[in-house]
Amino acid sequence: MITIKNYALANTLEEAYKILNEKRNNVILGGAAFLRMGSKKIETAIDLSKLHLKYIEENEEDIEIGAMTTFREIETNSALKKYFNGVLPKSVENIVGIQFRNVVTVGATVYSRYGFSDFLTALLSLDADVLLYNEGRISLEEYLEKGARKDLLVKVIIPKTSRKAAFGMMRNSSSDYAILNVAVSNKEGDLKIVVGARPNRGKIAKEASIYFSKSSKSMDEIEKAALMASEELSFGSNMRGSKEYRQAICKVLVKRGIMEVL
Repeated sequence: MITIKNYALANTLEEAYKILNEKRNNVILGGAAFLRMGSKKIETAIDLSKLHLKYIEENEEDIEIGAMTTFREIETNSALKKYFNGVLPKSVENIVGIQFRNVVTVGATVYSRYGFSDFLTALLSLDADVLLYNEGRISLEEYLEKGARKDLLVKVIIPKTSRKAAFGMMRNSSSDYAILNVAVSNKEGDLKIVVGARPNRGKIAKEASIYFSKSSKSMDEIEKAALMASEELSFGSNMRGSKEYRQAICKVLVKRGIMEVL
């Protein structure tokens, strides 16, 4: 159960940022999907619904996704289906159910850096950046590593490149969180392998990615790259799977992803 003492409907990003930093327990409301699943006392809940942050826009260089955009809009957007083999819609289409995807927002998911996130793993394979109100534009990879202290995520920016991408995951059931998820992207032989839900957040397997990018792309080298990815990244155990199980699944999903983007 969550308890909210005050409610603020922000009229500008500046106002939202100011209120957020006034007290430690002030919180931005996204879709509030995960807030409602926990127990939290909130001093002031800040609503961003008047700030026009719900959009997916395409220009000559980038695709921009506003922070209040829902996973359902990611799933059904025609532009996102067209680019990168539709990897972003594919990454969210199996998350819980349509009712849930109708409220979960991009901003809340990315800002919170959830380890189990399928969307973040796919996004990380596409050279994406995030725009924060105070800190400005930084790469998603950097943001996932260090986070941000009391800032607002405004939008996600994805460069329109020729990257082909694939997404795969393993679940115990269709509505459960992933035991492991993998995204692989390929841009003219430059490969990027990302593994998430380890159960830690998505991370690029850099040694494996560099090795395969420089290889002749043979089946033996696919096998070796998949093995390297499973060995260079760390895995842990939780209620959904053991460290050893995740490591074994990683090799299979990475191999499949590489073969798909080739």
